[in-house]
Amino acid sequence: MQSKDFFRLNTEFFLANRLVSRSKGNFSRTFIIIAIAGIALGLAIMFIAVAILTGFKKEIREKVVGFSGHIQVTRFSENSTYEPQPIEKRQPFYYKIKQTDEISHIQEFATKAGIIKTSEHIQGVILKGIGSDYNWDFFKNRMVAGHTFNVNDSIRTDEVIVSRKTANMLNLRLNDDMRMYFIVINSTLGRKFKIAGIYDTGLEEFDKLYVIGDIRHIQKLNNWTASQVGGYEVYLKKFEDIDRMGVFVYHQIGFNLDASTIKMLNQQIFDWLDLQDINVLIILILIVLVSATTIVSTLLILILERTGMIGILKALGMPDKGIRKVFLYNAFYIVSWGMLFGNILAFTLCILQKTFSLVKLSEETYYVSVIPINLDAWNILVINLGTLVICYLIFIVPSFIISRITPIRAIRFS
Repeated sequence: MQSKDFFRLNTEFFLANRLVSRSKGNFSRTFIIIAIAGIALGLAIMFIAVAILTGFKKEIREKVVGFSGHIQVTRFSENSTYEPQPIEKRQPFYYKIKQTDEISHIQEFATKAGIIKTSEHIQGVILKGIGSDYNWDFFKNRMVAGHTFNVNDSIRTDEVIVSRKTANMLNLRLNDDMRMYFIVINSTLGRKFKIAGIYDTGLEEFDKLYVIGDIRHIQKLNNWTASQVGGYEVYLKKFEDIDRMGVFVYHQIGFNLDASTIKMLNQQIFDWLDLQDINVLIILILIVLVSATTIVSTLLILILERTGMIGILKALGMPDKGIRKVFLYNAFYIVSWGMLFGNILAFTLCILQKTFSLVKLSEETYYVSVIPINLDAWNILVINLGTLVICYLIFIVPSFIISRITPIRAIRFS
């Protein structure tokens, strides 16, 4: 049967279509518009809330991962320290892990606590040493002055990059000489560096802590050989694989090494991000409850306004199930238009924010300077399907009132 023939022969659909086309001058028309607007607004708010939440979490995760990778491999230690014991570069696990499909990059690193001293100020920082295999993509997009520096295997460089937070606190400028002091075996050693660039990620607790420099400075300060490093940073292609790959890497590295995911190393930040899920869930539940009230009220008004018609249809022999289908088709009409307008509104606002950054935030408080938007196809699909199913189920409840309407009373009082 062709779809056109189906609509022609489907009595319930025909009646629902006539109700919609003939309701322009009726009292129920206002409530239909209110219901459509309620669904559209509710869907748009849910859409935007999820887009902001996922965008916010993605932005923070990328910043935290940019400083230390998804997984860190270091020598096993019971104490948390910024100066890990050295491990050899040539590790048996290295090439096996590097060739794993889920892993995108591995790089060496080392860290050492130090103090930056100027004529007027003093600040404790961590010098993070990097090698020639370091991936600069994260910092290249966040440089506010100067540039990153090159690390090669033949000549040690004295260039470093510092954060804008540190530079402002210590009155340092681009190309300034900067002196750092380190404690080495109960003695103080100084090193002079040149500021090649200034970065700003918005993560204040990281920005004021890290200075990025050549790993060979740390090797020399600690009397390590050129083949010794503090550890490895492992980068994954997808953040969602972090727990599974953390276990995988741990079982590949041997008993004397430890593998810690970034979620373990920065538990407070990720616990805080998880709390945002609860806030958004509460918002979604409240929106659904408000929208449900509007939807139920609208269908009740539609049924009460058409009581006479219901009585006539029952007298003509139409079963309750068929009459309910008439009003459920009406419900589908309302939900469809509400979802269409809701998606248009949400997409428009999200694209405007993503393109022009209209709404700003305090970076010191929220770690981002503008409200981030993440338009994920899967989230959009789930929100729309969820809205469709919930709205339709809500419409079913008041439709059962039809079974309590008797033809004689309905026709008498219509």
